Amino acid sequence: MTQQRHYLMCRPEYFAVEYAINPWMDPGAGADRDLAVSQWESLKTAYEQLGHKVSLIDPIEGLPDMVFAANGALVVGGRVYGAKFAHKERAAEGPAYLAWFEANGYQKRMAPTFTNEGEGDFLTLDDFILAGTGFRTDPTAHAEAQEFLGRPVITLKLTDPRFYHLDTALFPLDGRNIAYYPGAFSQGSQEVLRHLFPDAVIATVQDAEVLGLNAVSDGTNVVVSAQAADLSLELKRRGYEVVPVDLSELLKAGGGPKCCTLEIRE
Repeated sequence: MTQQRHYLMCRPEYFAVEYAINPWMDPGAGADRDLAVSQWESLKTAYEQLGHKVSLIDPIEGLPDMVFAANGALVVGGRVYGAKFAHKERAAEGPAYLAWFEANGYQKRMAPTFTNEGEGDFLTLDDFILAGTGFRTDPTAHAEAQEFLGRPVITLKLTDPRFYHLDTALFPLDGRNIAYYPGAFSQGSQEVLRHLFPDAVIATVQDAEVLGLNAVSDGTNVVVSAQAADLSLELKRRGYEVVPVDLSELLKAGGGPKCCTLEIRE
């Protein structure tokens, strides 16, 4: 039986594309907030129908990217390592998420010294945490997180600006294996991934370009972009239940299912 997960999400009440801080964002393209809310609601419903718990943080006017809850913190063993955003447009999100955890009784919290964007660049497996750097997260934050969380942290370097966070290029299938797109990483990091995960699911560039790897797996079910056709077929071939969701409006800001989902590991 699939173990229940606990996810923190933020309704895109104030979603908009008002600035460009990644290659996906074009303020001139426009964004349909009502459609973004409807698509987000479908994602939330998918989690609840799978038996997972969803908690909500209140959106804050003036923070259009707050919907991307994964960036707000990293939570492992009930310890909350907060986020410190690279861009001023999102700076207020870090304290807002840390305040939610304080209000909800999480005693072991840390406001970070170094720039990091939560689960955007930290992905947790059973025995270690994979950590991205190259565009947003300072590698020094990897060491800080390791010290605070008491989990080994393995650094991976991202080299393609389209995949500005680790969670746009890789996701854990379960506690032991992953899916990823090799072209997003430096040669050395590709070698590390091949060594650690010889049986990984390798995504095509086409699926990576629709943020198919910005997916959420509970070890049995994989909530994935509906546009990631080849990846979905391979996941089914491997025995996973695929739950497709369409977040095309949020994709305009460079986000997918995982971006909207912060996992709370008690």
